[in-house]
Amino acid sequence: MTTHQTTAKRVQSNTESHYTVTLDDVPLACPMPGMHLWNSHPRVFLPIEKSGWAKCPYCSAEYTLSR
Repeated sequence: MTTHQTTAKRVQSNTESHYTVTLDDVPLACPMPGMHLWNSHPRVFLPIEKSGWAKCPYCSAEYTLSR
């Protein structure tokens, strides 16, 4: 049996309380791609396009849209 390791860098999920995102991240979901998912909450989509700000109802992470 062979073990395959991913070389992509992963970041810890839910460790920061504020993230700045761009339009490339829309549609925005928390946790974001690239975060470790094994210790996180269920994926939830956050409406950030109109106001430029969103808060995750699970982990309270805040997201600001940088235009």
